Amino acid sequence: MTAKFPNMTRRAALSTGIAVPFAVAMAPDFARAASHASGPDTVHNTVQLGDFQLSTLLAGTRVVEEPQEIFGKNVTAEEFAQASAANFLPTDKTRFYFTPTVVNTGSEVVLFDAGLSAGGTLNALSAAGYAAEDIDTLIITHMHGDHIGGLMNDGSPTFPNAKYITGQAEFDHWNGTDNERFAGNVKPLADQMTFIGDGDSAASGITAVGAFGHTPGHMAYMIESNGSQILVMADTANHYVWSLAYPDWEVRFDRDKEAAAATRRKILGMVAADRIPLIGYHMPFPGMGYVEAVGDGFRYVPVSYQLSL
Repeated sequence: MTAKFPNMTRRAALSTGIAVPFAVAMAPDFARAASHASGPDTVHNTVQLGDFQLSTLLAGTRVVEEPQEIFGKNVTAEEFAQASAANFLPTDKTRFYFTPTVVNTGSEVVLFDAGLSAGGTLNALSAAGYAAEDIDTLIITHMHGDHIGGLMNDGSPTFPNAKYITGQAEFDHWNGTDNERFAGNVKPLADQMTFIGDGDSAASGITAVGAFGHTPGHMAYMIESNGSQILVMADTANHYVWSLAYPDWEVRFDRDKEAAAATRRKILGMVAADRIPLIGYHMPFPGMGYVEAVGDGFRYVPVSYQLSL
């Protein structure tokens, strides 16, 4: 099978087996009032994972006030403030990042989640060297609006050549609701979807990992190539301190808070024990890091150059 790589100058290097160097653009100061950022300021972070090329895509970011309205809802304001101060975090606002991931296996291009909007995701993809038409497979980790918002573009599918893969339990849950985002962005693509469960193969080298709780069918995905692994954990943990260091702190967006906390302990414990890097959809860009078990929680160690050597 002929290797498939993006239409960019690195095509020749990849086709001859030369590893692509670590690439990252400088993150801009995004407008705080925007619900997402799009345009030429979006950035990407590209590394080589075994024989795969992997890029995280900063499709948007926004500042949110009163973070304890989201994180640590089951602890006192004093406890939240103390934990935040110990980690040099303000308590009056936080920044959310929205980070889809694209993986080029050489035979297909796989996109994890579609972002807040088509514009933000397409601009980030373009910066990484891909067009909408290049996406062969789109894996939906779960169906919150910031993950499915970019599926449609002015009433038409954003990724015209893509097939779609998502969890059966996730689709069934949202299909039983009157959610407008689901009805407008996901339902029109239902005939093109393949439904899978925990442990199923989503694509060559990509395996679904049940991570339920955030939503009923939320799943993470293990990517493996030539002995190298990375876990796309999606929204298993949504903050590098308030969710990792304190996995039992309740998060407003978790539908089943007890199950979500148990999932955080299970998933983070696994990657910590096996020293596997992970990608978090809402982690500070570039969204890649390692996890260490510390006390009753976990410490997040952002990737610097480890995956680019």
